[in-house]
Amino acid sequence: MTVTNLKELFVHGLEDIYYAEEELLDALQDLENQTDEDEIAEAFAAHHEETQGHIDRLDEVFQMLDMEPETEECEGIEGLINEHKTFVEEEDPEQEVLTLHNLIAGQKTEHYEIAAYGNLALLADRLGMDDAGDLLHENLEEEQEALEKLSGFVDDYDYDKVIEAAAD
Repeated sequence: MTVTNLKELFVHGLEDIYYAEEELLDALQDLENQTDEDEIAEAFAAHHEETQGHIDRLDEVFQMLDMEPETEECEGIEGLINEHKTFVEEEDPEQEVLTLHNLIAGQKTEHYEIAAYGNLALLADRLGMDDAGDLLHENLEEEQEALEKLSGFVDDYDYDKVIEAAAD
């Protein structure tokens, strides 16, 4: 697809983030399953549900455009997911290290999603698509809240457990 105008750029971005959100549903399930700390696992589970809500809102935006939802492979999210899979498979980390890595991987994806939704909301606003912009702003705000929660876990993580795991 050749992008020649603002609306096409907007649609391209929607397709990209739609793909990303679909892929992240599975990735969040993996993060939850790989985490043995209940509070962190519950946060991944809650964000999994929230991500389904993001997809539902994206469906609404596509409906506003009289389009069926389509995906455009999101190489950024693919890279982040593959980076995580490679780490888990090749490094076979101790549980404490894996949990911390999962939190950091979550932060990386939230930063990506925040950038994507911020840009999409701006484009929707510039295109005069106020209702679509409102939905995208909702997703943006939830992604920002998820990042704050993950950052709190990273800040408060028991780093002594990671150091002890390395000493064993």
